[in-house]
Amino acid sequence: MNHQLKNWFNRNQRKFQIWILAALTIPGQWAAAAVPAASTDADLVAHGAYVARVGDCVACHTAPEGKPMAGGLALNTPFGAVYSTNITPDETTGIGRYTFAEFDRVMRKGVAADGHNLYPAMPYPSYAKISDEDLHALFAYLKHGVQPVQQANKALGISWPFNMRWGLAVWNGLFLDDTPFTPSPAHDATWNRGAYLTQSLGHCGACHTPRGIWFQEKAMSDAGHYGGLYLSGAKVESWHAPDLRNLWTVDDLVTLLKTGQNRYASAAGGMTDVIHHSTQYMTDDDLKAMAVYMKSLPAGKRSPAAAHTQAVTTTAAAEPAGLFTSKGGLGYAQFCASCHQTDGRGVSSAFPPLAENPAVIADNTESLIHIALTGWKSAQTATYPRVYTMPSFDALSDRELADILTFVRKTWGGHNDAITASQVGKLRRELVANQPRTPPFETPRFAAMLDQPNAEQLVHGMRLNMQTKALLPFNVGDSLNCASCHLNGGTVAFASPYVGLSSQRGGRANSDSRISGLAGA
Repeated sequence: MNHQLKNWFNRNQRKFQIWILAALTIPGQWAAAAVPAASTDADLVAHGAYVARVGDCVACHTAPEGKPMAGGLALNTPFGAVYSTNITPDETTGIGRYTFAEFDRVMRKGVAADGHNLYPAMPYPSYAKISDEDLHALFAYLKHGVQPVQQANKALGISWPFNMRWGLAVWNGLFLDDTPFTPSPAHDATWNRGAYLTQSLGHCGACHTPRGIWFQEKAMSDAGHYGGLYLSGAKVESWHAPDLRNLWTVDDLVTLLKTGQNRYASAAGGMTDVIHHSTQYMTDDDLKAMAVYMKSLPAGKRSPAAAHTQAVTTTAAAEPAGLFTSKGGLGYAQFCASCHQTDGRGVSSAFPPLAENPAVIADNTESLIHIALTGWKSAQTATYPRVYTMPSFDALSDRELADILTFVRKTWGGHNDAITASQVGKLRRELVANQPRTPPFETPRFAAMLDQPNAEQLVHGMRLNMQTKALLPFNVGDSLNCASCHLNGGTVAFASPYVGLSSQRGGRANSDSRISGLAGA
């Protein structure tokens, strides 16, 4: 027996030497060997491509007009700009030489292959919860499913002392929990799948959970003492990411994530990229699982879900109070009603409604002001391939925008507190202070009519222009109004404006005529 065992050992001696050598190598090489042999298998790479979609890797790791996954996008933090890195399989500037162990460490602990710590702008605290199966698949995809691009990473845009990366090791020690996701036995498979996707790959909390003074998310899940803060809304780059806890019905949330819009809102800001690059490609089952999980989270006292019952809504036939008797209402009628309608219902599949819109309902006014100052565009999805836009209204003064947005929040958000000109001015300085201002064309203001002695007559004339069919039903043979062609009551440049066409002083055209000139015609 011993002789037979010795012969068997001699025949397999070389295999034993390889096995022992592997066992004694550094942990990184040993873990790399743990990658499934089928790492280049088409099914594994396809699985990894889906994981990358759910994780939205391309959105952060692709610069405008840049090559996919080659990095270079500026991620703005309170301390300066962090630039995303090249994660293509290029061996000199990308991750081509990464072992799986190194990849696992950067994803779960935020430590790169060369040992430097990443800033938590890379959501590794969330990615730490990714399953081993998904992480292996993602590694296979990045190695074998992405085109290598030779592009050096950009230098860090953060100055001293925040560029001292050793402090990030301390940050990790204080705030990083790299425990993988554990399903809850108290919930079913759909809820657990949704919790896993939301907390890990989807990293929804990175934007929708408030952060502490050290930039840490105050909660990484709904569990624990601070679990009630998870997904409860937060400030992100001059936007207010809304509270997602029990926000809408499951179907409404799935519709937004799949198409970019639903009956309450259209995506705005960074969320349009998330939907464009990521969630529209997710399976219906996964989207439903995420929605089921979010719907299960108890709503806070001032969440949009709780505020829905307080919001003031109007019927299609109703005119909001103050629409034609306040400066904010007239400003809305002139600059907003063409798309959002006088009753705030918007236009289905194009322009979002204002009633029960999270940005209107929310106590925080930043997103509403942000959109007014910088404009908006819809998410491009397979369902809605045409992108609709709203122009920026930064040409309006702080006071004018404050009046209009106060009217909007009071009418469709149930808020009695006014937005102030100083609030608008503060955000303007952050967003558009250094941007070139466009128009030399100064639009006459409907709101200025209220300062005239014949204000009632002027407003009635304006309404005849904007609501021709409704106010003169026997004089109009179709459903058009004068303002259907002469946009915003004939005050928009390049849209058949009336400005400069009224006669004054013996019929001489006055190119500088304003509202009073229009009234005297």
